[in-house]
Amino acid sequence: MKDLTRGSIVGHILQMSPPIMAGMISIMICQLVDLYFVSGLGDAAVAGVAAAGNAGFLVNGLLQVLGVGTVALMAHAVGRKDRGDANLVFNQSVTLSVLFGLLTLVAGTALSRPYMRSVAADQATIEAGTTYLLWFMPALALEFVMQVTASALRATGIVRPAMLVRVLAVVINIALAPVLISGWGTGYALGIAGAGLASSIAVGIGTLMLLGYFRKVERYVAFNPAQWRPQPRHLMRILNVGLPAGGEFAMMFMFMAVVYYVLSDFGAAAQAGFGIGQRVLGLIHMPALAVALAAGPIAGQNVGAGNGTRVRDTFVKTALITTAVMIAFMIPAQLKPELLLAGFSNDQETMAIAYLFLRIISLNMVAQGLIFTCSSMFQGLGNTRPVLLSSATRVFTYSLPAIWLSTRPGFRIEYVWYLSIAATTLQAVLSLWLLRREFSKRLGVPKAKSAEQASSGPIAREPA
Repeated sequence: MKDLTRGSIVGHILQMSPPIMAGMISIMICQLVDLYFVSGLGDAAVAGVAAAGNAGFLVNGLLQVLGVGTVALMAHAVGRKDRGDANLVFNQSVTLSVLFGLLTLVAGTALSRPYMRSVAADQATIEAGTTYLLWFMPALALEFVMQVTASALRATGIVRPAMLVRVLAVVINIALAPVLISGWGTGYALGIAGAGLASSIAVGIGTLMLLGYFRKVERYVAFNPAQWRPQPRHLMRILNVGLPAGGEFAMMFMFMAVVYYVLSDFGAAAQAGFGIGQRVLGLIHMPALAVALAAGPIAGQNVGAGNGTRVRDTFVKTALITTAVMIAFMIPAQLKPELLLAGFSNDQETMAIAYLFLRIISLNMVAQGLIFTCSSMFQGLGNTRPVLLSSATRVFTYSLPAIWLSTRPGFRIEYVWYLSIAATTLQAVLSLWLLRREFSKRLGVPKAKSAEQASSGPIAREPA
């Protein structure tokens, strides 16, 4: 266990964010690998996999429920030095992970085709997306167990093991994708089904590796079958924190679904170009998101320890770092988007749309970094309802004008991206205001305290 209530805040962030970023980038690379290898199957295949990937936002919402609830409550318990409560929260989260995984398998099997019919531009895209989803669904179900285990480690300040497992899973996926999709070395190509199957196998192996590490090495919390029986009061503790955060991903799903809807009139190439650009944008968002996620357990442990001044300092320093990182990545996205998007499709129309998307939408990267920071701080405070409110505001301020404009003569694809910039900026402003209000309610008036006192004590080292 790593004590985040002492030591340099910036030092903790810089130690924790690289492994977090590596783990997240590995997940994104898995998705990009699928897009890369199916690109040879045509625009319908790329558009289908990209649109199917948007369904992952719903599953990510459930993952967020578990992850945020586990990290927040466990971090508070660690800050209070209450090991018993930390163990109880963890084991109740394990129970939820099994339930959510089973729900994902059942719902995914039943709803894959209806979902694709609602967003796809043509029948070929519907078939491609449905096939990919059905084979990818086991990976999504297994992610729940991996999420709970990794979240328990992150709440105690340990992030490296989950990162290493994620990276190994990516290596396995990269090795399997061309074999299963294109039939390299076997002569038996599964096509789009192979993309989903490669991801499912990789995640399955990664889950087994992380569970093995947790059982053999982790000592602060442990699997305890006696605590797996659902206890409504403690399940509600997790859900009260996690559900609003999961609702944020549901809002993102709605946002993306509207984008695909208004792009449907522009054809499969437009949807494919957006899908490629969105995946790459998500990849370059990862460093700032990793910094923000590192701040969550720092804030959470200090909330549990009753150190309000250190919680405020965590926000200020995290916001400064995420802003600097976003500016650094915005520059190449503005000047040379083709370098970031090279190799994903040979279709000129698809790539022209992807270039346009990335150049315009990267203008909101600073605002997005502030949103990441505020969201993580709300998680650390244990109140994620304001996150849901700000996300809902973004969805409605974007969706209604976008749908209306799409029905007007002369509607252009650029309008989709410009509306997104305006909605994201509004969300950032609202998030900052809501966080300031939450600080006043939860932390009170900040006490005068020197920087030396606020950051005193040695930095605990993370075990290898």
